[in-house]
Parts: sequence; C-alpha cells; structure tokens
Amino acid sequence: MRTRTLTLSAAACSALLATATLPAGAFGAANPRSAQEGSVSAAALLAKVTSCSQISSGKYRTDEETSATVPVCGKNGAVFWKADMDIDCDGQVTAKCNGNTDPWFQDDTAFHQSNGRALRADSLPYVVVPSTSSIWKYTSSGIKGGGVVAVIYNGKVEYAVVGDTGPTQIIGEASYATASALGIDPDPETGGTDSGVTYILFKNAQVSPIESHSAAVSLGDSLAKQFLQNN
Repeated sequence: MRTRTLTLSAAACSALLATATLPAGAFGAANPRSAQEGSVSAAALLAKVTSCSQISSGKYRTDEETSATVPVCGKNGAVFWKADMDIDCDGQVTAKCNGNTDPWFQDDTAFHQSNGRALRADSLPYVVVPSTSSIWKYTSSGIKGGGVVAVIYNGKVEYAVVGDTGPTQIIGEASYATASALGIDPDPETGGTDSGVTYILFKNAQVSPIESHSAAVSLGDSLAKQFLQNN
C-alpha cells in the first residue's frame, strides 16, 4: 500500500480543525456489508482477466516509492487492473473518516451524491480512478463517475461505484467501506493490502443515485453476467 506524503491540503487542514467542533449529528454509524455480493463468483470473473490487452499508454505505480508495473487492460465491456488497495477516507466527515483518523483527509470527493454532498467513504463502497494524464484518460474508455466496479479480493466480490479521482501516476485505491466489506483493514493510515486486488470497471454504466449501494449491486450483477457472456 502507498505511504502517502505527509502534506495536508488546505481543505484537509480546515477539516482537521472542524472535527473537534462537529455537532453530534455529523457522525453516523456505518454498516459495511460482508462480500460476496451478487450471483457471479470471484473465480468466474477472474477467469476472464488472466491476460492483459493493455489500453493505457504506460503503466502505473501502486505506491509513490514503487516502480510502474500496473497497466490498464481492456476487455469487451470493461477495463481492469490488478493492484494493491490503499484506503480512501475522503468525503463526508464521520467518526471513522475525519482529519484525526486520516492525516490526508479531504472533505470532498470528485463525484457527489444526488443532494450535492460529498460521498461517505465509511458506508459507501467506491473506487478511486487515476486522474486524467498521458498514461490514461478514464472517460475515453467509457468510465464515468457513478460507474460500476467489481472489486475482487480473496475469493470475494464487492460491487462499488467510481467515486473519486486520485494521483495521475498511482493506481489501486478504494473507500473505507469497500475495504471493510472485503475483509481488508480499512484504517486510512495503516490499513489496506499490498497486492491481490482486481478491479473490473464496466464501461458506459452509471448507478443512479450514486449513493445507492443496492442499485450498484443490482446493476453490477447484471453487468458481470454480460461480461462473462461477452469474453
């Protein structure tokens, strides 16, 4: 997992100061689910991504200190990569995700709920895609905010949405809730896993509203079945 640089943005600093004075209602209990989700097995999905037809112009690092070894690969109806999982706790301030629990916390996400608020990392499974660069432009591959992702780890499948963007040269990050549901330590500072995570992002699909996890599971299961048929 990535050792992130200890440089807080202005937003993170303000969030750190604000945490101590939050009203009680700002905190809420999260109830991450236990994967497997849907009817398509992890083994069936993994059998379709054993080889890579690289669509990215280059490769990504999994951490700031590692070499670039991870390509974005193309399949019929999807793109995928195999990487680590760093923990993204950005978005709404909660008891689990705030400036005290996460030194790199920012109180916003690239994509927002239907009411305009940032996503909630401790209860919504979401995945981070690299920001657009010369390596890869995710929108050119039919990937958009709210898109559906099958995240596979240790024989389990968790459906998530594309919820945030990250560094231009690093790949392999998902929300607190995604990690928790897959049995990965979700601590934003010390958690995550160094390898073994497969991310399958379905093209031209979008969950509405983005914050509905049940909608993501329903759509994701349908798209996963199509993926098996078309590859």
